[in-house]
Amino acid sequence: MKKIDKTTYHKRTAIKSFVRNPILSRPYQIIILQCMLLLGCTEFVEVDPPQNILIAETVFEDPATVESTMANLYYNMREQGMVSGNFGLTPTLGIYADELDYYGFNVDLAQFYNHNIIAINNRVELWWNQAYSLIYGANAIIEGVESSKALSSSERNRFKGEALFIRSYMHSQLVGLFGDVPYIKTTDYEENNRVSRLPESAVYDNIIVDLEEAVGLLEGQEPVTSNRVIPDAYTAKALLARIHLYVGDWEQAVSYATDLIANFQLEMDLDRVFLKASPETIWQLQADDQFPINTSEGGTLTIELVPGQTYALTEELLSSFEENDLRYEEWTEPISDRDNTITFYYPHKYKADYNETESLEYSILFRLAEQYLIRAEARARLGNLIGAANDLNQIRERAGLTATQANTQTELLEAILKERQLELFTEQGHRWFDLKRTGNAGTILDDIKPNWNETNLLLPIPESQLELNPNLLPQNVGY
Repeated sequence: MKKIDKTTYHKRTAIKSFVRNPILSRPYQIIILQCMLLLGCTEFVEVDPPQNILIAETVFEDPATVESTMANLYYNMREQGMVSGNFGLTPTLGIYADELDYYGFNVDLAQFYNHNIIAINNRVELWWNQAYSLIYGANAIIEGVESSKALSSSERNRFKGEALFIRSYMHSQLVGLFGDVPYIKTTDYEENNRVSRLPESAVYDNIIVDLEEAVGLLEGQEPVTSNRVIPDAYTAKALLARIHLYVGDWEQAVSYATDLIANFQLEMDLDRVFLKASPETIWQLQADDQFPINTSEGGTLTIELVPGQTYALTEELLSSFEENDLRYEEWTEPISDRDNTITFYYPHKYKADYNETESLEYSILFRLAEQYLIRAEARARLGNLIGAANDLNQIRERAGLTATQANTQTELLEAILKERQLELFTEQGHRWFDLKRTGNAGTILDDIKPNWNETNLLLPIPESQLELNPNLLPQNVGY
């Protein structure tokens, strides 16, 4: 094996762009996938197959090549779709909800901001295609490691557990955005060519089954790295806690969140919460070792110059902070134009900019603060008001605030939802998903989004997908 040079890498990354329709996989896509499976990011290795023939099975003869293949999936999650980066959920759902104002000129993003999305929106299609491309890759890994005789039992368990997590995580994002969606478990293009949508409840059931299996496979495995960039059993449990909260299984949400709270600790210095070594990080996507070396979220949302801003925090969010909330001081940053006639605020959770000479921050997808708020809400709904208030106060006290005065179930649930707004703002669309699942989207957005309609709770299925596969019909209502 040999290191792959950067020129070869850039040529090979172009291969991935040919996979236009991951659900309706044609035979040529299997060949392309075989090429993809031999590529890795950030650490690349190249296997020399027989004369110009790339055989997918070669990948599963050596744990190092499987590791590289997994790294390729994480790279794509970070750079190319809904999970992270310039095209991710954070900025786009920030403007769809009440976190961010949009000042740019991109037509697709303007549709999100103005709530007049159409079924040919390029951002919507990008998210759909890239999510199912990752799912397809995860399924290829699952099938490959299951049939591999070269990998040890422990290696098979770890790689399959990671791939199951990716499959369930991407489906969790899809069902949150689109509602009823296909749950893809195979690389069989003929089967995928006829795929239809499952009800939301069935999608969540499949997610939970996959995650429980992932926990069983990953539990007890030695950490691959010390910086939480590879999903492990705790990562799967963090998603299980979130999913159980979403589906209303409060006891299970409490159970999984409690496990995580027992094994992680809050970073008490708000200025250090989003550093790559933060003790509360459960899973994060490692920054590239090429430019940019820190987070795309920080680069996308930071305002360098006024005028010239693309996003800015809304007055609705800024006015929600209580007096003396340290998050307002540490996690938001003002910037004015040259004449100091206008001031905007931007998210300042990620503080490292492109001038840094080393990676200081990674894109955090799961952290402990969310688990405290998950357990607080689940406990409140179970009637454990003291426990719920205690969890809520862990987050409030770190922010320099006094203990909550809420003492009824209704008051506590309102206080927890507000705390989620202020703790998790501009992080993977938490605010939008909270408004949607609690039934508050219309109440909050109707006054600030002139085109708001209840049908906006779901995005449209991309029109191109409906044309290619009529089994995906009917289109979501309102599109």
